Amino acid sequence: MIALGEVEKKLGVAGRLARCIDDPRLPDQIVHSLADTIGFRMKMIAAGYEDGNDATRLRSDPIFKMTEGALPSGRDLASQSTICRLENLPDLRSLLKMGQAMIDLYCASFRQPPKRIVLDIDDTFDAVHGGQQLRLFNAHYDEYGFQPIVVFDGEGRFVAAVLRPAKRPGGVEIRAHLRRLIRAIRANWPRTRILIRGDSHYCGPLVIDWCRANGIDFILGVAPTSTLRRHVTTIEASTTARFAASVEKAQAGARKVRRFKEFFDAAASWSRTERIIARVEVGPQGADTRFIVTNLEGGRAKALYENVYCRRGMAENHIKSFKAHLAADRTSCTRATANQFRLFLHAGAYWLMWGLRAAMPRRSRFRAAQFDTLRLRLIKIAVRVVEMKTQIRLHLPTSCPDQAILRIVLGRIPRLVT
Repeated sequence: MIALGEVEKKLGVAGRLARCIDDPRLPDQIVHSLADTIGFRMKMIAAGYEDGNDATRLRSDPIFKMTEGALPSGRDLASQSTICRLENLPDLRSLLKMGQAMIDLYCASFRQPPKRIVLDIDDTFDAVHGGQQLRLFNAHYDEYGFQPIVVFDGEGRFVAAVLRPAKRPGGVEIRAHLRRLIRAIRANWPRTRILIRGDSHYCGPLVIDWCRANGIDFILGVAPTSTLRRHVTTIEASTTARFAASVEKAQAGARKVRRFKEFFDAAASWSRTERIIARVEVGPQGADTRFIVTNLEGGRAKALYENVYCRRGMAENHIKSFKAHLAADRTSCTRATANQFRLFLHAGAYWLMWGLRAAMPRRSRFRAAQFDTLRLRLIKIAVRVVEMKTQIRLHLPTSCPDQAILRIVLGRIPRLVT
């Protein structure tokens, strides 16, 4: 927890979010500032205590007090009721400011403006079990829920999250989301090239035309159609023949045969033809053909598909960390604004864990560890706190298996540059 506190001081996540909210309380009667309460809530989530009721016990925890700059014997931190009022405090204008603040945090996490960034955009289903605003029944998942859009960059940094009903996003909605996102990023980095990467949900004429009009690179999945399949009929047949021949020669079973083809074509709703890459793969289960569309110039079809597009699969791992390890699907508030604020709180916890992992030595196994592993090995460690007149001593257990890496991290975090 001390390490998480140092990461938060370096990133200033709580302060960024707190400055977006108008505090209606009387200044002379404030005990817990908005920044302190937000910071406490984010550290609770990062430590695995996503339920606000846990604050009843944790508010008197000496380590949590120290992460907020208080003495172990000092005043208790915010209570559950205070946290509940905080979650229902932001209005729509405050939430828009927070979205901008999260993008500013993302840009500030770089030492210098990068020449190029890759943004992975995707949506994820979030089941709900109450009467929340914006909830919608999704026939595919057979239950009510939300389907927020989340954006990460190619290195796993959190960029944005938008709460929305549980339905497939349309072109108008995606275009509006990208417009706000790119405008905020370019306000910080006007010369940085941006590549949008997503599956076929995000491939539509409005999105493609908007990207081209605004100088945005894209590489998106395309749903197969009869028009596209006409281009790969021959290569599918020859690839199937190759696989059949390899099966006859191989004794222990043949590997899948994969081939690529690129061509220019357009759907009926597109305004122009685009570069389309087809990946044809034949295995024991038969032929499997996938299509992607891109405006990137140059590069072989195989390299663009395997080395650029397929890396968007890492976004699924980032969503897993966001939802499973940090419980970002705890959107149980009645008001949609409160649930959107919860997404930002969990996003702040994601930044704390990401910053902790970035502080690990490059060759350490913790540099690529999942958030739940970091929590188990480096955060949830029993410690004896002894408060003295001039110092506070933390006695770690001598049997702690990762005390060496913990010493390194605590020494590096004050100099952390993400």
